[in-house]
Amino acid sequence: MKNTILQKLLELEQAHDIKILYACESGSRAWGFASPDSDFDVRFIYAHRPDHYLSITDSTDVLGLPVNEVLDIGGWDIRKALMLFLKSNSTLYEWLQSPIVYRAGTGFAEELRGLMPKYYSLRSGGNHYWSMANNTLRDDLQTEQVKLKRYFYALRPALACLWITEKQTVPPMEFDKLRILISDENIQNTMDDLLQQKQVANEKAFIAPVNLLNNWLSATLERCREQIPGLPADKHLPDELNTIFRKHIS
Repeated sequence: MKNTILQKLLELEQAHDIKILYACESGSRAWGFASPDSDFDVRFIYAHRPDHYLSITDSTDVLGLPVNEVLDIGGWDIRKALMLFLKSNSTLYEWLQSPIVYRAGTGFAEELRGLMPKYYSLRSGGNHYWSMANNTLRDDLQTEQVKLKRYFYALRPALACLWITEKQTVPPMEFDKLRILISDENIQNTMDDLLQQKQVANEKAFIAPVNLLNNWLSATLERCREQIPGLPADKHLPDELNTIFRKHIS
């Protein structure tokens, strides 16, 4: 599949006259809890030629291919990506940490990684992950049967939020790195059981609610909710990002 993805990225470059600066896996395969039928969520950041950015008219800042059951490939223009980096967009900060990288080598991702600790707003990130986890717990995990995968869509952001409040650093993307925060052996064993089920189940598999995890999620999110307002919310000037922008469109 990697060769297919690389070919699709090359076709996008040729069709749109762009340069792909970075491409990675962004979904469950990168998070560490893919199902056998999980699709490939490929995300990339690209740059046009310099003249493209000198127009008086706006143009699209996203590109991609039609989504199918196997491949979901989409990307952001460098200007959009850098604006979102400045705004501490947690999704972008995850892309930059993906363990599955398809295209790199331009130095773009490395430069941004070096700035992540400085630019990341802990309060913004905490609110982002808290909302993701809370919404999933409230909307998807309260019925008689729940989708197995939705547990991981609650657990991972809850752990990311907990990481932010406890460690006050950019949270890692991968589930295995986040779960080290949990010392309760029963919780760890229950998550292991769900991971084993997910490795052999399809994306639509349902299970009965797991009260132990629901209770842990509720308690953890309440604790995080109380701590998030006290987190720093520093804002930064875009000077360093402007320099990176000019460098990579040249």
